[in-house]
Amino acid sequence: MRLISYRPKEIPGNFRMGLMIEENVYDLQEHYSSLAKTKKTGEHAEWIDRMVPSDPGSFYRLGEQTLKVAKETEQFIKQQGGQAVSKEVVELGTPVPEPSKIICIGKNYAAHAAEMKGEVSDFPVLFAKFSNALIGPNEDIEKPSATKKLDYEVELGIVIGREASNVKKEDALGYIAGYTIGNDISARDLQKRTPQWLQGKTLDRSTPVGPWVVSAGEIEDPSNLSIRSYINGELRQESNTSHLIYDVPYLIEFISGLITLKPGDIILSGTPDGVGVAMDPPQFLEDGDIVRLEIERIGSMENKVRKV
Repeated sequence: MRLISYRPKEIPGNFRMGLMIEENVYDLQEHYSSLAKTKKTGEHAEWIDRMVPSDPGSFYRLGEQTLKVAKETEQFIKQQGGQAVSKEVVELGTPVPEPSKIICIGKNYAAHAAEMKGEVSDFPVLFAKFSNALIGPNEDIEKPSATKKLDYEVELGIVIGREASNVKKEDALGYIAGYTIGNDISARDLQKRTPQWLQGKTLDRSTPVGPWVVSAGEIEDPSNLSIRSYINGELRQESNTSHLIYDVPYLIEFISGLITLKPGDIILSGTPDGVGVAMDPPQFLEDGDIVRLEIERIGSMENKVRKV
């Protein structure tokens, strides 16, 4: 199941929850309403809006309830058909637009830690982004005048589906709603000018996430996915999530032991080697550059860098 946030290109309005099935977009709430009619349960519009919110942020905050209904609706569409529109006529938004937390992991691939001339930590390195940084899978990455050293980082994104506190790693995968692609855009000059990284990590409209959330049931093992980034068609990063120092179950155990994770929270799990700052000479993102990210079984997204 691929969960999307979308709106028509011709008449932009609020983003709505949808399902991407093959190359077509189906409105989730509208098709759940059709499903409810076949059950003859007499569900009224207000109840349906509470059960399956059209707003993507509200959808994820409801957690397991909405995920279960979304899967049921997808099965209904595949069996009965529905009113589809081509993905070419819609704009995809960042699939989880208002997470309560965006927790990022630093130096979680040994080769990346080495290229950054850092040692592997005894514990995961945690830092944060905020929702002001999030953009959709086709939007421009904004490069403000405050930075001269904007860098790319392809990462597996983990979207939380259930409230998680003190979760054991053997149970951790059951708390995941799904997986997505994130670009942990980093202003290296701002990141390194103080011991704390935050100012270089959460610039306005700098962090693409998408193109959708692939439900956890579609990816049983997130620890064996190929991961790549390209700049203007040139391969820069190529690895596999099997090389994560701290794998997905451990990250959820570790983080939930410190911070209660809420449905819709995003964890960006770290980037492999090949970032621009580590090249000789360093290669930073410039106005007009095209950044393409790919993760196996999720898909790809492509964003243009735009100076602002």
